[in-house]
Amino acid sequence: MTVLTYAETRIIDFGGAIPVSNAVLMFIVININLILLILLIFLVFRNLVKLFYERRRKVMGANLRTRLVVAFIVLTLLPTTILFVFSINFITSSIQFWFNQPVERALENALSVGQGFYSHAEATNRFFLERVAYQIETKEYLKPDRRKLLANYLQVVQRAFIAHAVEVYDAKADRVEAAVAESPGDGTIGVLSLEEMKSGTAPGRVHTINQRSPVGELVRTVATVPFGVPWDRAQAYVVMTQLVGADLADQMASISRGYAEYQQIKLLKRPISITYYISLSIVALLVVFCAIWFAFFFSKTITIPIRQLADGTRRVAEGDLGFVLERATDDEIGRLVDDFNRMTEDLRRSREQLEQSARTLQERNVEVEARRQYMEILLRNVSAGVVSVSADGRITTVNPSAEEMLNLSAVDILGRPFHRVFTGELREMALRVMDQLQQDSEETIRVPLTVTVAAQPRSLLVHASALTDDLGRNMGAVCVFDDLTELEKAQRMAAWREVARRIAHEVKNPLTPITLSAQRLKRRYAARLNEPVFEECVRMIIDHVDLIRNLVNAFSSFACFPTAVPEPCELLPIIEETVTLYREGHERVQFSIETLTPIPILNLDRQQIKQAMINLVDNAVAAVRQEGTVTIGLRHDPETGRVEITVADDGRGITLKDRTRLFEPDFSTKKSGMGLGLTIVHTIISDHGGSIRAEHNQPRGAKFIIELPV
Repeated sequence: MTVLTYAETRIIDFGGAIPVSNAVLMFIVININLILLILLIFLVFRNLVKLFYERRRKVMGANLRTRLVVAFIVLTLLPTTILFVFSINFITSSIQFWFNQPVERALENALSVGQGFYSHAEATNRFFLERVAYQIETKEYLKPDRRKLLANYLQVVQRAFIAHAVEVYDAKADRVEAAVAESPGDGTIGVLSLEEMKSGTAPGRVHTINQRSPVGELVRTVATVPFGVPWDRAQAYVVMTQLVGADLADQMASISRGYAEYQQIKLLKRPISITYYISLSIVALLVVFCAIWFAFFFSKTITIPIRQLADGTRRVAEGDLGFVLERATDDEIGRLVDDFNRMTEDLRRSREQLEQSARTLQERNVEVEARRQYMEILLRNVSAGVVSVSADGRITTVNPSAEEMLNLSAVDILGRPFHRVFTGELREMALRVMDQLQQDSEETIRVPLTVTVAAQPRSLLVHASALTDDLGRNMGAVCVFDDLTELEKAQRMAAWREVARRIAHEVKNPLTPITLSAQRLKRRYAARLNEPVFEECVRMIIDHVDLIRNLVNAFSSFACFPTAVPEPCELLPIIEETVTLYREGHERVQFSIETLTPIPILNLDRQQIKQAMINLVDNAVAAVRQEGTVTIGLRHDPETGRVEITVADDGRGITLKDRTRLFEPDFSTKKSGMGLGLTIVHTIISDHGGSIRAEHNQPRGAKFIIELPV
């Protein structure tokens, strides 16, 4: 309050023109209005700040509240501004009309007339007093013996000068004589005091005193005797009085008061204008801020229920179907709240029914899931490959064995048509089987199939059956793949071993007598015949017998190949010993050993592994034709728990057709080969629980890959 009052006194300067009580009352009224306005501004500003942060946090309903507030401000601000401008112009015009120049000039002229009348009376008194004072001084009317003459003289002067009264006072301000005209009413003249006589602006100067009496206003002019001397040298005082009638005096007083009041109000022109402007501004701001506050209040009646509905919707979406909104109004929003509560009640009942159905369905799903898991475990652990196809020809099931046999990934083929996934012989077989199953759904088809997977031949036996539901509708087909590759290899190997054993037994016995007989013929008849043809024939018999004996020994070794006796040993020294055997005798062949990762200790039959490596390196040296590069690589894969050995050369390579029979006993790509070297290598690796395969080496040559378990 103190700060506001101080600010108002600096803005509105009354200059002491109005009473203090009126100024205090005006300040109190203005302060009360300002305090109410500041309180309203604070409330509005507080709501605006809340609305701003609600918009930043994207609170539900903030945008709607903003639109409502802006709409109310626009609708209120336009008429309020127009009214404010017209009111300001009206107040300005009114104040200018009140304080215009003609009114002020008329008041000044009227006051000048009155003041001129009084000035004329004063001037007349002064003119006559100068002569009266001169006569009193020269004729010595102040002596006691001449007092009667003084009284007569004053009566003559009063009548001659048409004065209301003429008085003479001694030096002590005691009235000596007086001549007063007759007048209606109380015409007595009061005695002047010494202080009143000396109240002039300068010592010894003539001055006038205006006094109010029952009959009018007295214009009393005082002069010294002698005339114009200072007070301390004055012998007496002469007072001449002119009477102004009561009506004229009252009119003159009214004119003086009116002019004084006009001048006082004129001094208040700026404070009054500022006061009106402030009052009008306060009213305009009150209207605007009341509209804003009403907009906030009105928006709450809309946005709060909407926010509650949004919060209820969120809670319902989160699963709280027991949430109930309280109805605050009976309008459309109240009916909307009722509809929301009814909706949540319906949802709650529906959820209870769904939960009951879900529990039943869950129990069934648990049973179905258990069956499905059992089937998945069964399919995952069965050695046969299983592939199922839907009625529209899309692959629905692929177990890991089928992925391995067909070199396919279930992620890539599930859901796709089988005729776009399978290629070559497998695609033709699948199309043929599906056609047969569509013709006879109860038939089970067995189809032998030879496919090449990852450059390796595989012998498969396919069992295909149609799938139908309880109503006999076609559900697709299922194919079971049995990999017979290793079984056929084992059967062929067993057959070859039996053949080798019989050949070695049947052929080896006659070789010794044939050799001895040839040697005996050579000793007995060589000296007699002495013909080159005889010696050449005997030598040829002996050489071919030795060749047949070596062949029989090889077959015998293959038929009676010893069982591996593994023991912990290091693989790298075996490789280095093998390479050392060939490096000295083949200087034009470059040998290299690459150890990509540390190799752990393995359980191996050292002699058999060395024999296998010798056979592979010997084939590689023969493939490069005594000039080229042979690379042996070693790598350990901890994830699979296997060690990989690669023997690669840059020779002529192996054709895809030859790879299918590469490890059979009767197959060899060398003219002088017996076809048992790679067969023995395959047997040794198999006895150690490993595998061996042949691939094309980049950019040329062949590469044999051996995998041994750790």
